[in-house]
Amino acid sequence: MSVSPECGVDGPALTEHQAAALVEGICFKTGPPRSVGVEVEWLVHREGASHDSVGRADLEAAHADLRTLSLTSGLSVEPGGQVELSSRPAPSLTRCVAEVSADLAAVRTALRGHGLTLAGMGVDPWQRPRRFLRERRYDAMEACLDRTGPAGRTLMCTSASVQVCLDAGREEPGVTGFARRWWLAHHLGAVLVAAFANSPMAEGRATGWLSTRQLKWAELDPGRAGGPSLAPDPRRAWVRRVLDAPVMCVRRDGPWEVPDGVSFREWTRSHTMRPPTHADLDYHISTLFPPVRPRGHLELRMIDAQPGDDGWIVPLAVVTALFDDPGAAGTAHRAVAPLAERAAGAPAPHNPLWADAARRGLADPELKRAAVTCFAAALDALPRLGAGTGVTDAVAAYADRYVRRGRCPADDVLAWHHDRDASARRRARW
Repeated sequence: MSVSPECGVDGPALTEHQAAALVEGICFKTGPPRSVGVEVEWLVHREGASHDSVGRADLEAAHADLRTLSLTSGLSVEPGGQVELSSRPAPSLTRCVAEVSADLAAVRTALRGHGLTLAGMGVDPWQRPRRFLRERRYDAMEACLDRTGPAGRTLMCTSASVQVCLDAGREEPGVTGFARRWWLAHHLGAVLVAAFANSPMAEGRATGWLSTRQLKWAELDPGRAGGPSLAPDPRRAWVRRVLDAPVMCVRRDGPWEVPDGVSFREWTRSHTMRPPTHADLDYHISTLFPPVRPRGHLELRMIDAQPGDDGWIVPLAVVTALFDDPGAAGTAHRAVAPLAERAAGAPAPHNPLWADAARRGLADPELKRAAVTCFAAALDALPRLGAGTGVTDAVAAYADRYVRRGRCPADDVLAWHHDRDASARRRARW
């Protein structure tokens, strides 16, 4: 396909100045916090046989049935066959929980007809990464991420998460101001990694990390998976991160091109490959995977998928309360402030604080102390946000079972794995 120097594939060429202005204008859409959303990813396993891989034909048939469902949430399939539901922006936590719960019930029923089930784990404990979707964008993504090792394939094909989406916040400073919420997300994020760690195994063995999923993000290129520096002006910091980040791929007819080390800023200046367009900028932003991503609203992307049918509700409720209730937000800010020094000035997740959270979870005394305070503040705030007893009881039970004891779901997985191995050794001796 012939492309003129002045025009890209799907629109006029974009200059560096235009790209910067576009990113700065859309990254934080400010106003009073009103909406909440969630994206829940799930691994797909065989019922009663999670060790067994699911064949391509079985996945294709199940996914075809899922696409016939009438859902409120958006349904998508991830490269390894994982299923994701993306809620609509909801006016309340209660509405968000109700809509996604109804959609999940329909998805589970459809999968059960194929002998399959949803599994809430940050990384599949048993299966090796195996790509189910064969599309040009995933071919390009795999080629790009392979340059930094195998972590990318794990994240594409055998990982799952709970992603909480919140309004950016007000323009003016204060407890609900967007700059303060941005700062809180990057420091509370480490506490969330520790409290909800649920991926201590991969390919049949313990990895030594309670959140192997977070470890894999840290193993990627910081230009791809790292956040910006926490500068006084979050907008300009994010603009620099976007423009200086390496371009993952260039869309075109045939296989997509995968450049090596070309930033979007350089692309706008040199027109390497072809001139970039507004659509190229939008796609480029979607290929950046920091733990907190500003897309007009805030996407908190650091939480492992949770066990149980309704486990995802707890992180959604806790995060919403700690951001949208002014009293709880102030408490959370004070609770995580002492942790800031441990980040050593490096962006998340490539800093010591986030590494400790992923490796040790709430066995880290400072992270446990912050988590206990934050969960108490969330429980106090949830009734003020209109949360029902089902939600508050779930958060209280989680705090009792895990947070106050310095534990997380990964500890249960490791205990089960240890008991299973011990039983196998006993049978071998007999």
